[in-house]
Amino acid sequence: MRIAFLTAPEGVEQVELTEPWRAAKDAGHEPVLVSTRPGEIQAFDHLDKADTFPVDEVAAKTSADAFGALVLPGGVANPDFLRTDESAVSFVKGFFERGRPVAAICHAPWTLIEADVVRGRVLTSWPSLRTDLRNAGATWVDERVKVCDHAPSTLITSRKPADLKAFCETFLAEFAKTQAHV
Repeated sequence: MRIAFLTAPEGVEQVELTEPWRAAKDAGHEPVLVSTRPGEIQAFDHLDKADTFPVDEVAAKTSADAFGALVLPGGVANPDFLRTDESAVSFVKGFFERGRPVAAICHAPWTLIEADVVRGRVLTSWPSLRTDLRNAGATWVDERVKVCDHAPSTLITSRKPADLKAFCETFLAEFAKTQAHV
């Protein structure tokens, strides 16, 4: 399965990109780095610059149709930038419109709020997003990982880097269910 990993040109929390990427690749999937601009993205380790990664596709020039699933890594600046970019928000919304699974960790649900896809869902995130999610119509829970299969698509969320092992195991299991029905 081709899995889109959507990030802003800078601000993604590196470990929230690299660990899920590695898990997807090790499971035999094809991870694809999608951003709002071509070139490279600048990852961060909290507030410090980390590594750069080459962009494979640009959100405005692709769609959910090209992928089986979506992973949204966190970092504070990353989803804040994405939620202000029309093409990124539209790209995310496309996965929900097509019933494709989405996995989001840490601050990534900010982008989901902007795409207006959390209403009626139960999810988790970095604790500071709790009020934002509730105001957008979601139910927030404090759990390592939460699977919400509220139609039309499955949403897998997680709180923070310490939850990455559970996050990766869970989204891979959920993505496999979807792949089996395709």
